Order: sequence, then C-alpha cells, then structure tokens
Amino acid sequence: MIDEKPESEGVSALAPFRHGIFRAVWAASLVSNFGGLIQGVGAAWMMTTIATSPYQVALVQASTTLPIMLFALVAGAIADSFDRRKVMLVAQTFMLFVSVLLTVFTYYNLLTPWTLLAFTFLIDSGTALNSPSWQASVGDMVPRNKVPAAVALNSMGFNLTRSVGPAIGGIIVAAAGAAAGFAANAVSYIGLIVVMARWKPDVPVSTLPRESLGAAMGAGLRYVAMSPNIGKVLVRGAAFGFSAGAVLALLPLVARDVVKGDALTYGIMLGAFGIGAVGGALISVRLRQLLSSETMVRCAFAGFAVCAFNAAISQHAWQTSLGLLVGGACWVIALSHFNVTVQMATPRWVVGRVLSVYQTATFGGIALGSWIWGVVADAHGAETALIAAAIAMLAGGAIGVVLPLPQQQVLNLDPLNRFKEPHLALDLKPRSGPIAIMIEYVIRHEDEAEFLATMAERGRIRRRDGARNWTLARDLENPTIWIEHYHTPTWLEYVRHNSRITHADAMVGERLRALHSGDEPPRVRRVIERPTTAGTTLVMAKGPIEH
Repeated sequence: MIDEKPESEGVSALAPFRHGIFRAVWAASLVSNFGGLIQGVGAAWMMTTIATSPYQVALVQASTTLPIMLFALVAGAIADSFDRRKVMLVAQTFMLFVSVLLTVFTYYNLLTPWTLLAFTFLIDSGTALNSPSWQASVGDMVPRNKVPAAVALNSMGFNLTRSVGPAIGGIIVAAAGAAAGFAANAVSYIGLIVVMARWKPDVPVSTLPRESLGAAMGAGLRYVAMSPNIGKVLVRGAAFGFSAGAVLALLPLVARDVVKGDALTYGIMLGAFGIGAVGGALISVRLRQLLSSETMVRCAFAGFAVCAFNAAISQHAWQTSLGLLVGGACWVIALSHFNVTVQMATPRWVVGRVLSVYQTATFGGIALGSWIWGVVADAHGAETALIAAAIAMLAGGAIGVVLPLPQQQVLNLDPLNRFKEPHLALDLKPRSGPIAIMIEYVIRHEDEAEFLATMAERGRIRRRDGARNWTLARDLENPTIWIEHYHTPTWLEYVRHNSRITHADAMVGERLRALHSGDEPPRVRRVIERPTTAGTTLVMAKGPIEH
C-alpha cells in the first residue's frame, strides 16, 4: 500500500531508544566514532607536519572516502548474502588490528606521508565493509516506521562525538602526539566488538541457496538501474559529496594557514561542525514532516555553500566556526535524508547493496572532490578552492530543477510470500533452464491505454527483479489477447524472482487482473527451452497464477 504521508509521522525522534539492542549498539558506536574522530584529527594534523604540499594534506580526506567508493558494492552484496552481525564483527576486528599497527609505526617514527595514507586507506576499507551491514541492520533493530528516526539518531551519535571528539583529539595530539590518538582509536573498537558478539538478531532464514557474489552484485546494480527514484538520489548525493567535501578536506589548511591556528584550533572547528550536525539530526525528522524532499535538499546545498564561502573569507577561528555550525547541520540533513529515502524505497532482500551503491556515489563524490579541491588549493590557495566549491554547491542544488527528489511515500516492501512452486510434470533441477514464462490477458479495447501504462510498470518491476528479455505481444488474429513474456536463466532464478515480489509490487498485478476480462484468470505457461538439431523445443508446465 502507498501513503503520501511521511512514514515517520507520529514517531518521536527518540523512539528507537526504546529498543534495547539499538541503545546498546548506538552507545558502543558512540565510543567507536569518538576514537575514529581522534584518529582522523591525528592523521590530518600529522600530515600537515610531514607532507611536502597541500595536495598530500587533501589526500587524507580522499584516502578516507576512496575505500567506500571502491569496495562498497562488494560489501553491500556481502551484507545481503551473509550474517550481517558476523560481517560487522570481522570488519571491526580488522580495523582494530590495523589501528594497532598504525600506533606502532607512529610511535617508532616509521611513518611517511604515503604510509600514513596507506594505513588510513586500510582502516576505512574496514569501514567500507562494515557500513552496508551496519546501515542495513537498522531495520533489524527497530520497526520500519522508526527507521527514519533511527537513521537520524545514528547521524546524531556520530556528530555528537564530532562536536567534542575533534577538540579532545586536538588536545591529545598536541599534548601526547599522534601515536596517542591512534592508540585511543584502537581501544575504542573493543566495546562495539563485544556488543556485536552478544547480539542474536532474529533474521528470517532464506530457503533459497545463497547467490554468488558476482550475481548478487549484478542484482543490486540491476535494481538500482531499474529504480528511477533511487537514481535521482545517487546523482544528488554525488553532487553534494563532490562540492561539500571541500570543506572537510581543506579544513586543516584553513586552521593552519588562513586563521593561523594549531591542532587544537583544527579540533575546535571540527567540533563546531559536529555541534551543528547534532542540531541538524535532531530537527531532521521534523523537517521531513514539514518540507518536501527537494526543498530540504536545496536548503542544505545553499547552507553549505554559505559555510564554504565563510571559511574562505574569514580570518578568525570563531567566525569560521560559526559558519561550520551551519555546514554541519546541512551535512546531516542532506545525507541522512538521502539515506532514509534509499532505505524506505528498497526491500530488505537488496537493501545492503542499494545502500552500498548510494555510498559509492556519495563518497566517491567526496573522494573526487577532495582530490580536485586539493589540486586547486595547491595551485591557487585554500581560499580560492573553497569559493569555487561554494559555487559548485549552488550548482548542485540547481540540479533539482531537472532531477527533483521524489515525494516521501510509504511503501509496503515486505515480501508478499504468496508464490508457491507449481506442481511440475517434469523433474526439474534448480539449475535447469532457461525458463520462459508467458501470461495471457484478455483486454477490452476501452481498457487498452490503462493496461499498457500498467504493463510498463510491470515490465520495469520484472526486469528490476531479475527477469530477462521481457516483452509484451498482441495476438494478430484476436487483438483482445495480450501476452506478457519473459525469461529466467534457471528454475532457481525463476523461484528467486517470484520470492522478491513485495506487497507494493503486487498492487500492479492486482490492477492487471482487474483489467483482465476473460472468464478465467490470466493463463500462465511456464516452459523450459531445449535445443535440438532442428531448433529449440519448448516443454510446457502449468501452475498457479503469478503475482
């Protein structure tokens, strides 16, 4: 079913805290995020002391986001194919190990700019593996109507630590050196590992064999390609990441060269960004109820443009920090809204992969922007780069004229679970195929326009969920007869295709059956193609109506 009201209406911003596992994971993540921010301050500031150019300083931000762009899709396929809790445990343990190595290298003065970038890349490769499973697991921790609030709380938790973490990180780095900051990050993983090890989620067990990694990735990409509204989110997310990433990438240079500060100054300014982000997270649920998606995102682009321009012209840390308050709020409002839009438009069977594609687009934009704005800063100064980025942000907001975000809707994306394998006269194996399916409708002349419009949506859903060579044909001798035809490579893929149908998808099938004017329900034929020396033989099997 579809409801034009935002699904979060009537749900308070703190409602997810009523669920014990969400509270525990949120609190453990708070500590882990705190350590990660201290590590980020240490890495960024240490690079300013060992780097030979602004280009290398900006690459710290790029090395943080590049792994998500490179590995997110693989991580998303893993999140949808394996136990997400175990995936998160592996990722957290890996990051703990790399963080310990980084601490040792730093303590013994073995770091160079490129080894620092390598360690940063490895740590965030662990983040890339962890993130799709973590975000997809939100729906396993809280009911669907609380997912928007839970996403906002996760953003608030991260930015709550950002509001004080960088400043404390700056103090630690200034007083005890970068090695102490890296050690603090290593310790911060322990709590989350313990919580993950103790969590026993109640996740439905699939009766179908696990897809291969390549097939799972292909299914995720296909779903995104056949979902126009998700495509709009990807474009807007990439544009926002590309332009807004300039502020965080160049902020160390702003702290050192523009306002003439030190590591503590940098930490305080990051803290201001975090405080603004906490405010943005607290009001984002309410804004979703008051404003359209497009209005929210355009305001976020404009607000961040103001933040970047202010950072370019300001000569005082307090003035730059005020602008960063606005920037932090806009950062969370935009990115959490993108995330919620993707989650609420995606069924559970593919949500990890779709979120990973979204992350690839957004963080790929951040990585590309960090590199380009670093090059501009190297040639013309950080101030010029930030002004150019502000102009790019305004242009990114204007993209909404051509690609506006979809209005918020409530879709029942729970699996329909109505399909049952038909009784077959042939002894088919799961790998038997290819399978061809033909569904015959009788349509009155006056219903043809509505039938064709509904079939266009049906074809998109079929292809999105794995059907191949979908076509619609009309009988030349009896024009009231229309035949829907598609293929799946094997019988297993045919069963998997039908298991992906959601309640929202079934509404299309119900409209088609309502338009069908035959005395009997639409006739379904399932055939297996068999090559022979003379051509191709079609062996038929009959069964229940498809949904």
